[in-house]
Amino acid sequence: MEYPITPEVLDCPTIQMSFGDSAAIPRSAVMFCGLELEGDAQKKLRRAQLSDGNDLDVEVAVVALGSLRNTAWLQGAGLAADERGVVCDASCRAFDADGVVTDDIFVAGDVARWPHPLYDGQLLLVEHWSNAVTQAETAAHNMLASSATRCAHKHLPSFWSNQFGVNIKAIGLPTIADTIVLTQGSIEERRLVAAYGHQGHIVAAVAVNAPRSLPAYQGLIEARAPFPPELHASNGPTELHPLLAGFPKRGQPTHDPGAVPTGAGPSTPEQRLTEEVLKLLDPRVPRDAQRES
Repeated sequence: MEYPITPEVLDCPTIQMSFGDSAAIPRSAVMFCGLELEGDAQKKLRRAQLSDGNDLDVEVAVVALGSLRNTAWLQGAGLAADERGVVCDASCRAFDADGVVTDDIFVAGDVARWPHPLYDGQLLLVEHWSNAVTQAETAAHNMLASSATRCAHKHLPSFWSNQFGVNIKAIGLPTIADTIVLTQGSIEERRLVAAYGHQGHIVAAVAVNAPRSLPAYQGLIEARAPFPPELHASNGPTELHPLLAGFPKRGQPTHDPGAVPTGAGPSTPEQRLTEEVLKLLDPRVPRDAQRES
């Protein structure tokens, strides 16, 4: 069964991608909200009811769920913990509710909020698996190490994904950037690299179909190199033209909490959203939940 999917039929924000070979039909994806699934008497999936009133005959559905940090069990434990996670120092030692670091409680993974030296000590919250692995290694080392041999967790947020035949890879923290610039690219090869800057320093880079380019950018980020970076790449533009990054405010439909700064210290209160900001929030999330996030 064919169904003409167009943005006009949607009652919620859409996600669309188009990055295919110029001689081929562009690959695209559109997201519908308010989707309902129906099964038959044998409990097999048969139909999907779309939010515009149309039905699709389907046999397979892929369900992806988000996650909430399980910190409720820590209430009353005397730690600097709330819905955002548990605050720890760079060595993964948890802070108590008074902002004093503990010596025998360590935190790692999605629930940890820790200060990253490359981002002005902002407490980062990173949900990528690579961070969970390296932070666990740091925590384990520091559990067994003497105070003189403890090390800091300096992992740069990173992720990669393949979507519709397109490889996307990122390093650093693009969400804090105030400026973006195209540094490398080839229309013929359908690939590009963009660098992100914050207050005159490079803070992140994103590559599309160019994963081997990112190690060089990682070195620039770790060195707090000036932005825009002067790479003199053979496939770079003759002149760099930085633009405002234009990232949406927290809570808008395209906001991604996969790697995000969450405050400057253990006692930094959680951000509360005003009525004006609430009007811009993602309509897919109940308002009560958005007020508490």
